[in-house]
Amino acid sequence: MGSDLTRWRRAERTRLQSERMLQTAETRRAASIVLADHLRALLNQHFGGAVGRVFSGYWPIKGEPNLRPTMVELHGSGATVALPVVEAKAAPMVFRRWTPTTQMVRGDWNIPVPPPESDQVMPEITLAPLVGWDCSGYRLGYGGGYFDRTLAVLDPRPFTIGIGWQSAQLATIHPQPHDIPLDVILTETGVQAIREIPW
Repeated sequence: MGSDLTRWRRAERTRLQSERMLQTAETRRAASIVLADHLRALLNQHFGGAVGRVFSGYWPIKGEPNLRPTMVELHGSGATVALPVVEAKAAPMVFRRWTPTTQMVRGDWNIPVPPPESDQVMPEITLAPLVGWDCSGYRLGYGGGYFDRTLAVLDPRPFTIGIGWQSAQLATIHPQPHDIPLDVILTETGVQAIREIPW
């Protein structure tokens, strides 16, 4: 990646994270509820829900949409719910089973994650939190490259839904060869980009 693009991405990450942290907690909470409704509709429409499937969510940080209630709901409906875990630097993530009673531990970036003794699973559907996004389905993340690195090696690749705020839309992230487009971009205003549904 060229130095100019690296600087641009770093600046955009800083700008977008600062902007979303200016939202009130109540604004983010209300928007998260609406986004969760869109996610539920997407899962029902395209996959008949998540019953019997392995679904990976994420633990929200830094003003990200909070879909933890949806994780609880999916667990209660019969889905296997997981969270991504960074277990080695510059390596693909693993996915470990989560339940509402899981005793979490602190992981990379101090994010709560399931403990090492939680079962490792392979997700069929996974959420990918976004810092920024574009209508071609590309995601601007935090710069560690973990999601792209993970999606590049998973076989079969899970159906990946980018989750972020509508205000984080960019004209383009200027994708590079290592950037992997997501299957869906979903915000509080609904589906913004969608690729062919594999199932």
